[in-house]
Amino acid sequence: MAGYHPMSSLVLALALALVAWPSASLAEVEPGDVITPRNCSRVQELLSPGNFELVRQGMVIKVVPHGRIDWPPMYKLATEQYAAQVRLNDRGELQNYVAGLPFPLIDPNDPQAGTKAVWNFSYGPQFGDEVEVRNVETFSYRNLGPPGTPYRWAFPAEWFHSTVGHIAWYNNVGRTEVLPIPRDPNALTTGIRYRYSVGPVTEPSTAHGQWLTRIRYLDPAKADFCVYFALGIVSSGTMDNSLSGTLDPNSYAGFADKIEDYNYRLLGVAPMLASVHADSSPPKKCAYDDKRTVCPENWEMRQVYVVEATPRRGSLFSRRLLYLDSEGWFITASDQYDRTGALWKTLAIFNAYRDRSVPTASQAVYPFKRIFETAIVDEDLQSGFSTVSFMPGYEHDEREGWFIDSGAVSQASMAAMAASAAASVINAMPGSNR
Repeated sequence: MAGYHPMSSLVLALALALVAWPSASLAEVEPGDVITPRNCSRVQELLSPGNFELVRQGMVIKVVPHGRIDWPPMYKLATEQYAAQVRLNDRGELQNYVAGLPFPLIDPNDPQAGTKAVWNFSYGPQFGDEVEVRNVETFSYRNLGPPGTPYRWAFPAEWFHSTVGHIAWYNNVGRTEVLPIPRDPNALTTGIRYRYSVGPVTEPSTAHGQWLTRIRYLDPAKADFCVYFALGIVSSGTMDNSLSGTLDPNSYAGFADKIEDYNYRLLGVAPMLASVHADSSPPKKCAYDDKRTVCPENWEMRQVYVVEATPRRGSLFSRRLLYLDSEGWFITASDQYDRTGALWKTLAIFNAYRDRSVPTASQAVYPFKRIFETAIVDEDLQSGFSTVSFMPGYEHDEREGWFIDSGAVSQASMAAMAASAAASVINAMPGSNR
């Protein structure tokens, strides 16, 4: 095949071996430990500053043994086939990428190491060629203060609740499992890397039918096309609107902004705690912090790339710190800092690794284990507002959850979602026939 530059299986195996269980001398916890606010100082260096604050507020961590993660077979094969040809230019833009992990071997001393790590996340093995997640449920909560706070009982913690029917995306490039492989011809005719949609909102009734859609272009200079359809309001441009309480769309999966809009710096590769083999799906609402997080849940020691992302143009925050699992290349945590440099928001991302996203699945079952995001916690540490999204949630007793590379999503279905979103806007406008 033209352009084929094989990477030996031995080299790839060595790359994966770099993320083995950290040595006992580095670990501050052991499997079986339970971390609560009373003993959280033990893990202060093993969590992001923001995630550590979540534990201080009540989130309980169950420490479990480190578990190995493998990639889907065709994704691994594509990495071996194409990774040797991938490069970054001097602006950090990806060159010669076809499919698989762009950079299976990263030298921490490489000035572009941080940028390479984030591209690995962007084209990582978690999300596949096309994905549909059904019945995603989101709750947002106020901070009512610690137990014993005067009149705390009089104010409900929950202030926002929503359910959306679908989260779906379709990748035009980097395809490894669903035809066309490795690139959908649509990428050449439209310049689109992927399409992403959230909706329709099924609850609350006041937001029924709302949608959010995003198109990411391959051209580094072309901004995302983003549209928020809401009861007769259409906005496009930046993703400032949300169907998920205080969780902004640029924080979905930990970091969803355009990669080329940031500068990156690798701050280190360190053993840290992360939730990778989650026990519950849907996860349990934490009973110790007014349900503002997920707990108790399984956390384990992981080898993590810590990357600083600094926006190249004006933003509400000065920087993000991204914590990337060096085996699965998903984000385990993210902290955002405001313009003064103070810690502002934190994200804790919960994942599972198994052959189905929920135990009840009978259709969405896979011949090998996959990585599934089970929940994401987003807390504004300055205001005290917290949002938790469950994928899937409790509302509709969802029995399948995640469909990955199963043919559930196509160019046609994504177009149908966009048409449905547009119709919801027209029908909500004054003077419509409905």
